[in-house]
Amino acid sequence: MIALLCSVQNEAELLLAQATIFENMTLGSKSIYVGTLEHQEICLCIGGMGKVNAAHAATLLFTQVSPKSLILFGIGGAYPASGAVVGDVALAREEIAGDEGVLTLDGFKDTEYISIPLARAAGSNFFNCFPASEMLLSRAQNAVTRVMERGRIHTGTFVTLSTCTGTSNRAAELDTHYNGLCENMEGAAAAQVATLHGIPWIEVRGISNIVENRDLNKWDIPLAAEAAQKAVIGILKEWDT
Repeated sequence: MIALLCSVQNEAELLLAQATIFENMTLGSKSIYVGTLEHQEICLCIGGMGKVNAAHAATLLFTQVSPKSLILFGIGGAYPASGAVVGDVALAREEIAGDEGVLTLDGFKDTEYISIPLARAAGSNFFNCFPASEMLLSRAQNAVTRVMERGRIHTGTFVTLSTCTGTSNRAAELDTHYNGLCENMEGAAAAQVATLHGIPWIEVRGISNIVENRDLNKWDIPLAAEAAQKAVIGILKEWDT
């Protein structure tokens, strides 16, 4: 079974419409849909916004449903230097926990600076960076390339923040520090839980906006949500190839 995790309802509507759902269970505060999509057994959870909700949902999925893999998906904002535009698809090579660390006179330092890893798993320490599964990412890149109807595919670093970036100045700071492709509010938390449980994961984001001075008139959330879900469908369609 493959776990699918997003944060809000409009990020999952297309998947739910195309899936065959045969059970809707409630675990804790989360509703989980169990069924099939593109001949794959899935469990889909709309986990809620933010790191705590994502970590809670991922933990419930891993401990109660025992999926073999996790696909995180949803919308995200692209950093200006990334070259991504609204409607493009982004795939994570790694997730960065962008808030965890310490602010010093020399600027922000991550948890490696204070020598405290966020996770220890499989004999390794993980500080702020959680790599996606290389095998699943390679398959996803090939699959999404074949199903893309518009826009482009980008692969790179995702940054997870508790506070969405709404100014160009802050976007420039983050781009300098992380050289990130896009940002979101959940990915690193779910990736950290997946790492702790030994579950391979990948993440797919449709680009809803460019990270700059906040102007909702330039956003297209429906287009981004559709792009992400079509990418997920393409990945599931070729999962066993």
